[in-house]
Amino acid sequence: MSQELFDAVIVGAGPSGLAAAIEGKRYGLRCVVLEKGGITNSILHFPTQMIFFTTPELLEIGGIPLVSEREKPTRNEALKYYRKVVGAFQLNVHQYEEVVGIHQDGTGKFHAETAKAVYEARNIVLAIGYYDNPNYMGVPGEDLPHVSHYYTEAHPFYDRDVVVIGGKNSAVEAALDLFRGGARVSLVHRRAELAPTVKYWIRPDIENRFKKREITSYLNSRVLEITADRVKIA
Repeated sequence: MSQELFDAVIVGAGPSGLAAAIEGKRYGLRCVVLEKGGITNSILHFPTQMIFFTTPELLEIGGIPLVSEREKPTRNEALKYYRKVVGAFQLNVHQYEEVVGIHQDGTGKFHAETAKAVYEARNIVLAIGYYDNPNYMGVPGEDLPHVSHYYTEAHPFYDRDVVVIGGKNSAVEAALDLFRGGARVSLVHRRAELAPTVKYWIRPDIENRFKKREITSYLNSRVLEITADRVKIA
């Protein structure tokens, strides 16, 4: 067990967890941040060429400005920014240390257990987000090794057949990136039209790809099964 009693153990080193640690430090509290991945692990796993929809000030924490070369920051700019924030405030962040259990003892203190140690604290802050909980379809074959619920980049899919399932921003952006990366792309969406929330500057692009048959669209369709070499839809 850790010999130090913390005022707070913060689970998750995303922007919310880091912001909580900053506030704790400003109030003189002893805090430790436990993160099962890297700093801002969700952003780390965003598509490598991603550009945020929001402007820089909405990503800022701790009063430190996020400087971007364009109107909207990129994934890499955000990662660099949050590393800078951790260093500027000298936050106590333990990366790649997953919390596997939390319990409270008879004195009211909490114990957060990882594979490396047990941390004792007066308070627990859960800032774990939702990125690790993708929307599963519940169809056979969804757990096959060639099926992914996350998208990073197009290069591994050059000259390959790829099916993108979904009709919102993430699916549309992935389909376009894959197409431009040399993949043969089909997009399957359960509704008759793409989501109205698709970014206004992206919608004409994907619709033109549909019209030119550069990306094959299967709208108003649902996935029934995924096999080793095909996706069955209805």
